Amino acid sequence: MDQLKNTNLLYQNKDFQTYIENIKTCEVERQFCRHDIAHFISVARIASIKTKEAGLNFSRDLIYTTALLHDIGRFVQYQDKTPHEIASHQLAIPLLKTLDYSDDENKLILDAILNHRNPEAQGFSRIIYNSDKLSRACFSCPVEKECDWSKEKKNLTIVY
Repeated sequence: MDQLKNTNLLYQNKDFQTYIENIKTCEVERQFCRHDIAHFISVARIASIKTKEAGLNFSRDLIYTTALLHDIGRFVQYQDKTPHEIASHQLAIPLLKTLDYSDDENKLILDAILNHRNPEAQGFSRIIYNSDKLSRACFSCPVEKECDWSKEKKNLTIVY
């Protein structure tokens, strides 16, 4: 049985792939962290660890799907300044309809996407928020000194 069935269906979805390409095009000259599949998978892996550490029981499939979707609207933000969490939430709704999640699971995923930049997020949304921040390898970034993240926000040591 494929433990990441929905995640793999999402990744193979033509609209999802188009959104990934749109982000790549918008970020072709970006010198700072990119919003690519490597970032999404890093967020997913950290969120999986943090879920286990917290003793929570979210499936890896749900975690990975959420991570793949959380920044999918980045290209919209680049194009028209819509905050990417809102654009990602909107783009995720039809994509989730192609997957096999319950209404409650869809709500959990959509809430996490919408709140992945909210420092007041709670529960699963908080795990995605923290994992998104922890996924950034500031400690090895060649342009870390030019980054506008505060020193307190940067990951200057390996944590996950």
